[in-house]
Amino acid sequence: MGQTRKDRVFTALLWAAAVSGLTTLILILVEAARVHLPAHTKFGIVFDAGSSHTSLFVYQWPANKENDTGVVSQALACQAKGPGISSYTSDPAQAGESLQGCLDEALALIPKAQHKETPTFLGATAGMRLLSQKNSSLAEDIFAAVSRALGRSPVDFWGAELLTGQDEGAFGWITINYVLGRLVKYSFSGEWIRPLEETLVGALDMGGASTQITFVPEGPIRDQSTQATFRLYGFDHSVYTHSYLCFGREQMLNRLLAGLVQGSPALLVRHPCYHSGYQDTVAVASLYESPCVPTAAPPDLTRNVTVEGTGNPGACISAIRKLFNFSSCQGREDCAFNGVYQPPVRGRFYAFSSFYYTFHFLNLTSGLPLAAVNASIWEFCQRPWKLTWAPLPGGLAPRGSGGGALPSSLPPGPQVDVGTAAQDPRLRDYCASGLYILTLLLEGYGFREETWGGIEFRKQASGTDIGWTLGYMLNLTSMIPAEAPAQWRAESYGVWMAGVVFMVLTLAAILGAAAVHLCWLQH
Repeated sequence: MGQTRKDRVFTALLWAAAVSGLTTLILILVEAARVHLPAHTKFGIVFDAGSSHTSLFVYQWPANKENDTGVVSQALACQAKGPGISSYTSDPAQAGESLQGCLDEALALIPKAQHKETPTFLGATAGMRLLSQKNSSLAEDIFAAVSRALGRSPVDFWGAELLTGQDEGAFGWITINYVLGRLVKYSFSGEWIRPLEETLVGALDMGGASTQITFVPEGPIRDQSTQATFRLYGFDHSVYTHSYLCFGREQMLNRLLAGLVQGSPALLVRHPCYHSGYQDTVAVASLYESPCVPTAAPPDLTRNVTVEGTGNPGACISAIRKLFNFSSCQGREDCAFNGVYQPPVRGRFYAFSSFYYTFHFLNLTSGLPLAAVNASIWEFCQRPWKLTWAPLPGGLAPRGSGGGALPSSLPPGPQVDVGTAAQDPRLRDYCASGLYILTLLLEGYGFREETWGGIEFRKQASGTDIGWTLGYMLNLTSMIPAEAPAQWRAESYGVWMAGVVFMVLTLAAILGAAAVHLCWLQH
């Protein structure tokens, strides 16, 4: 009789263990749901080799992407020491070595296991375009040196190339519209959506050697050479874009001075864009080193000339206008200058790079009316050189060429430390740069008083630097295969707790059955 009870208890415990274990298995297999684990993060490195300096940017995006394009964010910005790579003509190897410091910072940020799969690209802009025109073999030597230096690094080096002006403009347009959320936006419903096309903004970029304008015109683009098309986030985009080589800030200043020297055979040159009281000695040969100065050089290139500022903004504008060929567009509404096709400007624009830096120095980035901006620049140009770094009280700007009464609400002028003013060669050029920007935007691109308020001068948007590099990386992510997100099985909390309880009961039943069996054997 005793053995019978033990047998029944042993059998009951085995059945309890089986039922409990089966229930646990059913809860795991049937009630579990598939969930996506967080996407693996990918990184990319882009070098912006400009005419005056080189910058490195590190971008990151989830590997699963959105409509075949990565949702990219900026992770690092670094400016390489030294000038632009086009300046290393005497020692091309130094061009590659100058990038190492920023590259080390990037590699320290990116996980070491991902170094070999991180695409890295160097894009050279107008500075190298000019060098390629002047001496193509020197340009090739610099590209080769840069490629050797980056090719030795533990990254997926995609190459060092000369970026076209059209690509530079189009990628800059992509950047600003992306960071403003105009290309793709995360909705409250948890979906990525495309905002209305009317919200897209234009891009105004100015470097040291070139300037670009890019926007979506109201009608069709009639000159296909000015049209750029690309596909992002599952949608096609078509924009007007044009790059003006030799119309960047540094080349404009050089062309302006060269024109004044050519028009003054004497050894003393009066510069209306320099402040009165400013004086400097310039080597004539240095003015003709750039291909942007096409006029035949004078026979005596070894001589030096003295340049004396006169602080005359009216005469400065007249000299700046000579850099443009406005007569080639007379009678044409779809023409900017130099005979270049351009539809009428439309919508809002973001002006960055030298547009921003010039107006930021002049304290003109707060959205002032055109009249106030014009009057403020005239007032600054008329300051004596010794007072350039100190604000002057309000007064009257001379009339003519856009000049007018200085409004009482004029912002305070730029303030520069007296000790550094004489050492900074850029200080003398802000008058010319400010008037040049007004001439380019108003008489060149066709902005008017009623459209001036649609221009915003910015360095960053949403914490991201504005330039062509982010636009390039966004376009690049469309060519990098997406990775399927990893999946796992998960239960709700209640189901998980029930599974734990039945698993404990299963173990208890198994241990109980084992105890009964051992006791049975002992008797």
